[in-house]
Amino acid sequence: MSHTTASAASHPASHPALHADCANCFALCCVALPFAKSTDFAVNKSAGTPCKNLRQDFRCGIHTELRDKGFQGCTVFDCFGAGQQVSQVTFGGRDWRTHPGTAGQMFEVFPVMRQLHELLFYVTEALTLPDARPVHAELRLALAETEALTRADAETLAPFDVGALRQGINALLLKTSELVRAKVPGRTKNHRGADLMGARLSGADLRGANLRGAYLIAADLSRADLRTADLIGADLRDTNLRGADLRGAIFLTQPQLNAAQGNTTTRIPTPLTRPTHWT
Repeated sequence: MSHTTASAASHPASHPALHADCANCFALCCVALPFAKSTDFAVNKSAGTPCKNLRQDFRCGIHTELRDKGFQGCTVFDCFGAGQQVSQVTFGGRDWRTHPGTAGQMFEVFPVMRQLHELLFYVTEALTLPDARPVHAELRLALAETEALTRADAETLAPFDVGALRQGINALLLKTSELVRAKVPGRTKNHRGADLMGARLSGADLRGANLRGAYLIAADLSRADLRTADLIGADLRDTNLRGADLRGAIFLTQPQLNAAQGNTTTRIPTPLTRPTHWT
């Protein structure tokens, strides 16, 4: 399995290597990652311990009932394709049950790989944006460097600190955002990292807004105009997006949509899909 490069200039959500392929993964998100009992998870689970709902075939025993059973957090998680990369490439198809000696290192590598794949997702999207052409050359270099890292062996990946790489790529993504949003007429709003939990923003004009890392939990964005807004890292848990216009929003991911509330009148970018729980 190898990555699909961004040379085709298609949205990363359409690249099989950049979204989860659970059939080719050893349920790494269900084992390697911890979670705490909350509104998102019905129980506590420590890192490296298999979820109680995990079957022997690496499938979830309550996959179709996750929300009803109190595991909403599982429905809004995406490894961006890191799971199958670790399972099939880094460890060559050797699973942690049949080869228990791989378990510890595999569970260490998975969170690192997920960060790398998330960066690949954003860089790939940036390369599809014509207005970001001035930084495309630097983005292509960053893409190549990150893809090379995802093909490294476990000994290289397990201790790898993604921080420096993320910092450099984030600078390019910021430039991308500025170039794209500069095309929006008028003065755009800057809510970067803002606490907008529960905010009443129904019908708000947020075209080209900077909402990077904003806390929009349970905010009312119904009928809001979010075209060309930068939504990288925005927390959209239970955000009301009914009737909102998200066309052209940049760095929006499927997990963000899955965490929000929407309906048939919510307009979303292609090729992201309307979550099944939306009314």
